[in-house]
Order: sequence, then C-alpha cells, then structure tokens
Amino acid sequence: MSSSDAKITEAELENDLGPRRVYSTSPSAPSRMPAFASVLAVIAILYFGKNVLLPLAIAVLLTFALAPISSRLRKLGMPRIPAVIVTVVIAFLVLVLFGLVVAGHVAEVAQNLPAYQGNIIAKIRSLHESGTDSGIVRRLTSVVESVGRELSNAGERPVAPGTGSTPREPVLVEIFAPSRPIETLTSLIGPLLGPIASLGLIIVVVIFMLLEREELRDRFIRLVGYGDLHRTTEAIQEAGSRVARYLLMQLVVNCAYGVPLALGLWAVGIPNPALWGMLAIVLRFVPYIGPVIATVLPLFLAFAVDPGWSLVLWVGAIFLVLELTSNNVIEPWLYGSRTGLSPLAIIVAAIFWAWLWGPVGLVLSTPLTVCLAVLGRYVPQFEFLEVVFGSDPVLDPKERLYQRLLAGDPDEATDYAEEFLEEDYLEDYYGKVAIPALLLAEKDRRRGVLTAEQMEQVFGTAITLVSNLAEIAQEEEQEEEEEEEEQKEKPAAGRPSPPKEGNGDESELPDGRGKTVFCVGGRGPLDDASAAMLAQILQVQGAEVVAARHSDIPNRRAMSLVPKQSNAIVVCFLNEDSARHATILVRRFKRIYPAIRVGAVLWVENQKERQPPALGEADFVATNLTSAAREALADAPPSLMTPARKIRTRRSSNKTGIAAAPPGI
Repeated sequence: MSSSDAKITEAELENDLGPRRVYSTSPSAPSRMPAFASVLAVIAILYFGKNVLLPLAIAVLLTFALAPISSRLRKLGMPRIPAVIVTVVIAFLVLVLFGLVVAGHVAEVAQNLPAYQGNIIAKIRSLHESGTDSGIVRRLTSVVESVGRELSNAGERPVAPGTGSTPREPVLVEIFAPSRPIETLTSLIGPLLGPIASLGLIIVVVIFMLLEREELRDRFIRLVGYGDLHRTTEAIQEAGSRVARYLLMQLVVNCAYGVPLALGLWAVGIPNPALWGMLAIVLRFVPYIGPVIATVLPLFLAFAVDPGWSLVLWVGAIFLVLELTSNNVIEPWLYGSRTGLSPLAIIVAAIFWAWLWGPVGLVLSTPLTVCLAVLGRYVPQFEFLEVVFGSDPVLDPKERLYQRLLAGDPDEATDYAEEFLEEDYLEDYYGKVAIPALLLAEKDRRRGVLTAEQMEQVFGTAITLVSNLAEIAQEEEQEEEEEEEEQKEKPAAGRPSPPKEGNGDESELPDGRGKTVFCVGGRGPLDDASAAMLAQILQVQGAEVVAARHSDIPNRRAMSLVPKQSNAIVVCFLNEDSARHATILVRRFKRIYPAIRVGAVLWVENQKERQPPALGEADFVATNLTSAAREALADAPPSLMTPARKIRTRRSSNKTGIAAAPPGI
C-alpha cells in the first residue's frame, strides 16, 4: 500500500469514526504479581503454621504493650533484667488472676441457671398470651411445632411389609468401671497441657524480646532495610508506637466502660456483676462484635432473673448511658487511640483473622492490621495495603473534585466543599482545589481523552457547585463588611487605625465595593467555569460582576454585555499555551473599551515555577486566583493602547511586470 493510499484510508476512518483520541501511556510500572504471590504465600504460611505463629504473634504484641513499662522502670534506675522480669511477672499475674476470677464466676452462673428456668418459662408464656389476639405468636409456635413433628416422623421410617421385623427400642446400658486415679488425673490435666505450654512459651518469648529489644531491632533493620535506614527506622517506630498506643488506650477505654458497668449492674441487683464488667473489658477488644456480646449476656440474665420487666429496662438504660459516654466523651478525649484504619478495613480484618486463627485472631485483628498498614506505607511493593486498610484519603482534594465533576455529581462535590470551607475561605477552596481540578480536566482535554459532551458536563457541574456555594459567599461578604465597619469605628473610639498601605499582607484582597468587573472564558467551557469561580470571589469582595461564556465572543454578544461603567475586563484561560489567543482577545477588548483595564488570567498549578508571559497590550497578566482578584480590583489606570498599524496593499501590475504609473506622471 502506498503512502497516498494510507493517507486516504486514515482520512476515511477519521470521517467515519471522528478524530482519533491520543491516550497517554504511563511508563512501564513494575508488575505487582510478585507482591501478590508473596501475599498468598504468607497467608498459606500463617494458616498452616498457626500453632507456632499464633503464640509468637501474641508475644510480639505483648512486647509492644509492655515495652513502655519496662523502659519507664529502667529510667527510674532499675537494671535491665529486673525491670523486664518485674514487668512480665506483674502483667501475667494480672492476666492469670483475671482468668481465674472469670472462670469462677462462670461456674457459679452455670450452677444458678436452672433456678431461673421458671422465670424464663413464665415470661415466654406471658408473651404468648399477649400475642394471642394478633395471632402472630400462635402462628409462629404452630410452624415450629409442625417442623418438629416432620423431623421426628422422618426419623421413624415404616418397616417394609413382609419383613416380619419390628424396630427395637434402644436399651439404656450403664457401664461401671473400677476407679483409676491415674487415668482420672490424666483426663483432667491433659486438656490443660496445651494452653499451659503455650502460656509458658509466650512468657519466655516476651522476656527475651524485652531483654534483646534493641538487638532484635538492629537485626531486623539489617535484614530488610539496611539500604534505607531512615525509612526502616520510621516504620519500626511508627508500628511500635501505634500498636502500643492502641492497646494502652483501648485498655483504658475498656476499663472506663467495664468498671462503671459492674457497679451499675450491682446496684440494680444483677448476679455476678464483676463477671459482666470483666467480660466487657475483654470483649471490647473485639471490634464491633465484642460490645454487642457484652451487652446481650447481662440482658439475657436480667430477663431470666426478674419475673417482671423492670430489671431488663434498667440494664438496657445502663448500657445506653455507658455507650453514649464512651463513644462521645471518653474516646474523643483519648484521641491517641486512633489506629489509622478505616472502619470497613477493621471489619474485613476481623473476619480475615478470625478465619485464619479463630477467636484469638479476632482479638488480635486490629493490632496485626495496624502493622500491615505501616508495612504498606513504608514498603513500595506493599503500598496497596496502606490504600486498602488506611483511613487517610487516597485522592487529593483536587482529584476528588475532578472525579465528581466527571461523574456529574454536584451534590457530593458540594459536600466536600462545605467540609473544606469549615476551616478555610472560599478563595482558598477555589485556588487550591477547584481551579487545580479544572486544570486536570484541561490536561485530559489536551490529551484527547475528554470529549465535548464531558467538557459540557464538567462545566455544568462546576456552575452548579458555584451556585450551591453562593450562600457561603454571601456570608463571607457580610463578614467582610462587618470587618470594614469595625475598622472604621476603631479610629472614632480613639484607637489608632491600622495602616492601609505597606503592611506587607499580600493575601488580603482589596475592597471591591463600587467597582464593576466583567469576567469571560477564553476558549472553552472549562475556561468559562474558571471565570465563574473568579466572578464569585470578586462578588465576595463587594464588586458588581458580570460573567459571560467564550461562545459570546465571536458573535460580539460579549461586547454588548460589558457594562459601560466597568473597571476591568478579565479573560480566563486554563490552557498554558493560549498566550497568542489571549493577546488577540485583549487587543480586541482594548480597541473597543480603551478606558477600561483589560487583563488575562493564564491559570497554572504552581505559579512559583512559571512566570506569567507578557501579553503586549494587556494591563495585567495573572496566574492564580489571588493575583487575578487583586489586579481586577486595583485602582491603577488603564495603559495607553498603541495605534494600529496601517496595512499597505500592493498596486496591481501590468502583464510586463512594470508597475502602473500614478496619475499625473
């Protein structure tokens, strides 16, 4: 195929399918398959080696929790070995005593449960009688009874005719064996050998980890991060501090919940109140599920103990008060208990570790997931762990806004803007978030991945966003007026007025009251959106603003839209290569309105790296929102326009190439 045929084919394709889009290709990134394979291998090792790794994981977490106590004892003058031994002995004595007390109370509750059977049956009957009129309880009971009958009938299958055999009823047989003390003792101690051995192993590992904490840290750095000591040291310190802070603060929060719970249950007369307070302290380490279990058990006991319903209501009120106090007072006060994990990540992690290591994994799920999140923050190959588990936003505010503009969702974009504006002003939001988001859209337009329909959708969503923020703009305008009035009242009260000039505050915008500004987009819908944002900022300063679209310029509608008393005309461009087009528009406006200051805004994301280009006859050229608003509201006079050059046309020549002589020669 010749080159001409190829050109014809490409032209035909372009006519049929439209102009081809040019998608930018990112540089070749390293494959994530090795990291994914490593994750699968680690999960398999954790699952099949849980008998060995689970005690080690508990020992590591206890080491993180006990290390601050051991360090504090060493700072008080106690030698290393006694400090570690004292810390470990006290910690495990507390845990053992805690377990013994809980076991004793559980045994007592189990012995007393048959005494509560009458109350339970009486309440179920009262519920049945109260629901007789509606028939709901009766129908539910009949359904359960019918299902029970079907199950029992399925077990009693009829004997085939002619067999002559009838089913025999089972005969109770009781076997008496001579007493063997050794076997009885073995049967009692055997089930306890495994937990006792694991506990002893955990104690020994914790002692040695606390004794050789610095040595283990150095070995870990030499093994995985010798090439980047700074990053590895930060990762170790952050993992240790976050896990230790979480365990300590969670223990404080749980104790502040469990102790008042035990006192409240004792006051209303619930049996074994200390048991339920201690169980609440332990169960609240399990995210989301633990507090529910800690609440259900005392409620069920109150249901069984009291013949009436008052005790159940009292217990429910105690839990309600404690939950509100813990969630709204204690946890916000202990702000350091934050783990840096998202709520969904905590739930998913709890499910994963419970599947992997059972109930113990459920308790350890949050600390272990914190370590994984820290690993993802400092190791590039596992960055996805920080993205999946972390609570920090994964998109910049400008990227987040651009995504909402592309999706055509002004409501969510307005919600994000209102969150931002709780601490900052509208000028900061437009300058740091909205205009950079439009620059991202302009970048995609130049790459050819943003269609005309999408640009109009981005423009429409942005205009709706500006309209939704009009109320906030009015509030800021009123604040500006109140501040101006306060400044005027201060000199009248005998106080010195602040200097108006030369104060060095470049971020302060001038007063726009009594001024009129005309804002217009340069070449596209995105430019129109930026002009609308600039217009709202000028309105906040008290100026009268008229905004127009770029489509009004060719048919000279914009020329008639410009108020005659305007102080400035501002043309906005998001394309950094639009200097030539900006020069043409500025010259056109200057010729029609020579008495008005005319300038252009060439938006850039980082104005420190680039200087604004010179646009010939422009009175000003700005690159950001603050400088554009300051120039548009400035009191400087317009620059004089240079006279237009006269274009000379050549006279027609004759066929011989000799110019025709002027008349009279």
